[in-house]
Amino acid sequence: MSLTDNPRARVALTVLVSALGYFVDIYDLILFAVVRKPSLQAIGIPAADMESAGGMLISLQMAGMLTGGIIWGVMGDRLGRKSTLFGSILVYSLANLLNAYVTTLDQYALLRFVAGLGLAGELGAAVTLVSESMSAQHRGIGTTIVAAVGVCGALLAAWVGKNFAWTTAYLTGGVLGLALLALRFGTFESGLFDAAKQSNRPRGDLRMLLWPPRRLGRYLTVIATGVPIWFSIGILVVFANEFAKDLRIHGEVTGATAVFWAYLGLGVGDLSAGLISQALRSRRKALLLFLALDVVALVVYCNAHDSTVQTFCWVLFLVGTANGYWAVFATTAAEQFGTNLRATVATTAPNFVRGSLVAVEWAWKTLKPDLGRVGAAAWVGGACLLLAVVAVWAMRESFDDHLDFYEE
Repeated sequence: MSLTDNPRARVALTVLVSALGYFVDIYDLILFAVVRKPSLQAIGIPAADMESAGGMLISLQMAGMLTGGIIWGVMGDRLGRKSTLFGSILVYSLANLLNAYVTTLDQYALLRFVAGLGLAGELGAAVTLVSESMSAQHRGIGTTIVAAVGVCGALLAAWVGKNFAWTTAYLTGGVLGLALLALRFGTFESGLFDAAKQSNRPRGDLRMLLWPPRRLGRYLTVIATGVPIWFSIGILVVFANEFAKDLRIHGEVTGATAVFWAYLGLGVGDLSAGLISQALRSRRKALLLFLALDVVALVVYCNAHDSTVQTFCWVLFLVGTANGYWAVFATTAAEQFGTNLRATVATTAPNFVRGSLVAVEWAWKTLKPDLGRVGAAAWVGGACLLLAVVAVWAMRESFDDHLDFYEE
């Protein structure tokens, strides 16, 4: 029997390729947080401007992801999930190769935007493809595997960024992406998408997300659920070195160290959240459980005064674990909408979550002069968590829902 004729083998290959793709995606996505200081120093950014320049580059990367999320999401519903995977990985791989050769802040800014544009398409297309290829009872396991393997990309980024030059780290990401591109030719298109192409229903129509109001509300609740994750990654983890100084941590906390421990926790959290969701047969209960743990993690982080570096690393591990509900969030996003809008939602929602970091960082910086770095983070993080809890409470349960339906 050929691979094409073996449904289980096709599903296994789809999960494997999606997981490896997300591995490279996370490597490239988080790499800037690891090499931020050495790369900015290399192009001549003064120490006094390091934090503001880093924040600007992160915001541009996230703006690229917002733009790319819309482009790839619409492509996923109109042209196919597989085509989206090809296009996105090609764009971000080339951008990261070129990142190794930047000499000015303007060049760096442009390429981080382009990299964000490409990175935006990976997760949504992968989760949609895996979700549509598996049964209602088991698709959560598939997406959990994708997310758990994916976060290991951050561990590799931390190791490469710590032990090699920042240029080598960017070149590694680009080469990994192009190598994966060849493997993508072994994937299969979603059967549900093939069936949707034969219908006369509109696919990937962004206007359908805005009307009727009930559908728009469903979409906004999905986005709000994930905002605390990127507050934690984009503020607490990326700027862990600066927080460590304010908290009087005894020793230096580097970007690579912060990313390693936080993403080690994210890996544990993603596996745990996915398995808990399966055990409880509920997405909502798992999400609420991890949001409660996230509240604890934020309180511990903001009160870690006078700790050792090792203790602070365990705090970062706790932050990562509490925010490791990304797989459940992404699966829920795919389950909430019909086949003709599923890729659009599954791609745009995670990227609007990532893009929310622009507004979150602005709020944090606005409050920082009056409340201090730590106090501002506590207030902004608390607001993000409250919004997410309300959103999950309003969300319908989708664990056992079949995905063969359309948005009218």
